[in-house]
Amino acid sequence: MKLEELRKIRERVQNDLRLRGGATRVKIVVGMGTSGIAAGAREVLSAFLDEIEKRKLTDVIVTQSGEKGLASKEPIVEVIERDRPKVVYGGMTAEKARRVVVEHVIHGTVVEGDVLAIVDAEKE
Repeated sequence: MKLEELRKIRERVQNDLRLRGGATRVKIVVGMGTSGIAAGAREVLSAFLDEIEKRKLTDVIVTQSGEKGLASKEPIVEVIERDRPKVVYGGMTAEKARRVVVEHVIHGTVVEGDVLAIVDAEKE
């Protein structure tokens, strides 16, 4: 999938969120630096956007960032929820991204095995 296609999908989902006037409950940040892209971050971003749209989650936003400095753990994804510690996942795949949406975003359970860090917002 090309970067321009991903941008269009992300913009459509974000516009839907704004149009519905919903507050953002969860922010998902996909590392889209060079090493992240080489490791499959485009497919991961697309899977997050697709799963969020499919499940009609209007309080979740997906965005991207640059390098995180952990090239061997790419693609890296941060899940940031209001009033909860930030969870950083590494070695993300499209399949794992879909699992994170269901288990973490919807059910509130951190997906064990791929967690690189859990960061308390107050200690950052």
